[in-house]
Amino acid sequence: MNEDLGLKILSEIMAWDDEQARREFAWLRLMSRLKYDGYRDFQAGMRFIESLATWLQQFDKTERPTAYAFVRNALVYVGPNELNRLVEQFYPVAVREQIVSMVARERSIARYQVLADDNARAAVERLRKQTLFMGLSDGAHIDGIRHSTVGRLTNEQFVLATQLDKQKWEDLVTDLGKRVGDTTAQFRLVYLIDDFVGTGTSFHRWNADKAKWSGKLQRFKESLENAVGQIGKHVCTPDWVLCIHHYIATDAGAQAMEERVRDAETHLQSDGWAKEIRFTYGSKLPADLPIDKVDEFGDFIALTNKYYDPSIETDHTAVGGVPHIGLGYGGCALPVVLDHNTPNNSVALLWAETEGKERDGNEVAAMRPLFRRRQRHS
Repeated sequence: MNEDLGLKILSEIMAWDDEQARREFAWLRLMSRLKYDGYRDFQAGMRFIESLATWLQQFDKTERPTAYAFVRNALVYVGPNELNRLVEQFYPVAVREQIVSMVARERSIARYQVLADDNARAAVERLRKQTLFMGLSDGAHIDGIRHSTVGRLTNEQFVLATQLDKQKWEDLVTDLGKRVGDTTAQFRLVYLIDDFVGTGTSFHRWNADKAKWSGKLQRFKESLENAVGQIGKHVCTPDWVLCIHHYIATDAGAQAMEERVRDAETHLQSDGWAKEIRFTYGSKLPADLPIDKVDEFGDFIALTNKYYDPSIETDHTAVGGVPHIGLGYGGCALPVVLDHNTPNNSVALLWAETEGKERDGNEVAAMRPLFRRRQRHS
């Protein structure tokens, strides 16, 4: 659709007068071109303004200003430039700092002395080669890390997933020996990387139905244990450190995830498991970002209850502990959109798409997404 035509239709939907239309058109043109049009899951031929016009029409006329004000004042959109910056900062800010700190601690010297000491510099180099990077989902942006660390890390230090077969583990260990010049070398530092943590339940949680711990951390642990059994030796040193890195995290989600891992410490401890688990984040969202933390968005929260189709609830969403996910998975109430996908922790009106069939004898309105969500499995 032509942009001018889209804006004209939007003006009619919102019933703006000429002065307000000029003011809003300027903002919409700027934000569309600067950010929102780059969303990867818009349908062919549709961009932000068209999507916004379609989205607003699901509300009553008197409710549209409330919905528009939410987009105008609350929406947090993480574009490719911001995310790429977080990816590029991962090695110098998180990895290099961890390596230098480990060497300084082991040699009982100050951090600033590490690069001035020949033996310490050699230890940093060796530890860098003994570091393995594993993606927890496609959001890990492994290719981006590779490109930003050319000359520092090798392609053989990266894998796209944590559940690996015997041959892959053997290849990783063989390549490590060649890098270090020692066929008995083992990994000392392992990074598990993902893009976003909202509640942290997909990373690590207690599964009450199965009476056991579940999630990405548990699957990694099982893969590591299987590797030891299959190749007949440990792939990591006795004192290896596991680092969990997320590019973006909610304040509550980060705290809850770390607490659950601490609660499972006894379960996790086994022969060959990490001596220490560390958490790092590229960026933590403010604690007051959820829209239910402030009074300003009470009217919009009411819309998340009125325009809601229970068909978006699944066995997976039930894991979040909040049956009604109008405010998003786990009731996170986030106004967040990532340029490659919308987290299900964000309010459902942003991402949910349903046909709105009759349910329990009542008509359920179809939900139209502003930023359509692509279901992702890791």
